[in-house]
Amino acid sequence: MAYLKARDTISGQEGRAYLQMNGQQEEMFYIKTLEASIEKSKAEVKTLGKRGTQHKSTGWSGTGSMTIYYVTTKFRKLMMEYIKNGVDTYFDIMVVNEDPSSTIGRQSVVLHGVNLDSVIMAKLDTESEAMEEETNFTFEDISILEDFVNPVLGG
Repeated sequence: MAYLKARDTISGQEGRAYLQMNGQQEEMFYIKTLEASIEKSKAEVKTLGKRGTQHKSTGWSGTGSMTIYYVTTKFRKLMMEYIKNGVDTYFDIMVVNEDPSSTIGRQSVVLHGVNLDSVIMAKLDTESEAMEEETNFTFEDISILEDFVNPVLGG
């Protein structure tokens, strides 16, 4: 019987993320966690000859969240640009998962048109050994640049 080898699971620490904005790329070394999801919009459809309700996909929405260490002013400056000048900033985030101990290779995903929902503008925390901030975002498109390959199974 074939099985997945534990070494082929991906360590959450074995990855990178890059912010791509205005032709510049910056490694987002300050990310602790990042998660992006797509939710489909569906319409309920009732038809003759079927008592149950069917569902038809009608679109999608991309949302995400990230927890970052409180060590960058970049997102506060983007929010200030919107507050002061009405200029809302959209950027891309490329996420690379690559665990060298795994046989599945690496996966690279780009979230296009990322727009922050909220930003902590100032923070103090006497209980924190390493201050963090969480922000939610939306995104408008996605690309998969590299796919994981199938793992080498045991057994």
